Amino acid sequence: METTSLHTTGSKQGKRLLEVRNLETKFYTADGVVNALNGISYSVDEGECLAIVGESGSGKTVGVLSILRLIQSPPGRIVGGEILFKGTDLLKIDDKELRTIRGGAISVIFQDPMTSLNPVMRVGAQITENIREHENLTSRQARQKAADLLGMVGIPTPAKRLDDYPHQFSGGMRQRVMIAMALSCSPQLIIADEPTTALDVTIQAQIVELIKSLQAELGTAVIWISHDLGVVARLADNVAVMYAGHIVEKAPVDELYARPAHPYTIGLLNSLPRLDARIKTKLKAIGGLPPNLLGMLQGCAFAPRCMFATQICREQAPPAIEVAPRHQVACWHSELVSAGERP
Repeated sequence: METTSLHTTGSKQGKRLLEVRNLETKFYTADGVVNALNGISYSVDEGECLAIVGESGSGKTVGVLSILRLIQSPPGRIVGGEILFKGTDLLKIDDKELRTIRGGAISVIFQDPMTSLNPVMRVGAQITENIREHENLTSRQARQKAADLLGMVGIPTPAKRLDDYPHQFSGGMRQRVMIAMALSCSPQLIIADEPTTALDVTIQAQIVELIKSLQAELGTAVIWISHDLGVVARLADNVAVMYAGHIVEKAPVDELYARPAHPYTIGLLNSLPRLDARIKTKLKAIGGLPPNLLGMLQGCAFAPRCMFATQICREQAPPAIEVAPRHQVACWHSELVSAGERP
């Protein structure tokens, strides 16, 4: 598939903070080359929350890990594109300079806090370690800041909890510790990689509300990775939909939910349970399976699973077109998709 560039301009949030241009990441395995990212492009402005959604294996996590060059090498390698953070290409700076950005200007909240936190290290030591790495503070000052951060994310008696180990916290509290660590050096951008997946729905809602309130208070930009469009609807300003290493649709969140223009996006939305439905109906699954990313795909990657697919879809990759202001989609039949008509 040809490079698909879905780029939003004129965001209401603020100045451009991050811009990813034509990013390509591949994994060189014994079975062949896995084309994990195929020229994706997007941007994030100051104070914006961008959600990147899609099924498992669509390239969401690989895309954000590539931003901080955290792809395991070998077998992974970033082979093309630019990642501009405040105008600086993160792919061209040396490792020492990049380490000052990791955990400082850009922080990451990982999916499973139990595997991300060191089980034999007190949480206070884990938080202060990052603070002292990026800020010139004494041990006492760093510890006080760590306690303040735990209090900010809603952990009771934070000064006492600094001396506890991760296993002494519940799943939701461990995720709050991870958020405190991410906020420890006042980042300008937080990457949240499915941070609510391992939590029950009540705790999920609490974490989403916490992120929203902290973002409003601190003005931090967020990239939220998820497969749950229900969570995304409550949090994001803009949404990018990924499939098979491509961004197939991008739009403001209200526009995307009201007028989806790619059949994959419609499939994701149709798979959501509806609380407002008068008659209970079965959830609609997307038929088929995601494609094997070994080797280059011909035509549209979604064509084998798409009810709108025609011969051109199987032979040529669709270009990104603008179907509404700040709403772009890569589909040969987007007008028919929006109208619900068959070609």
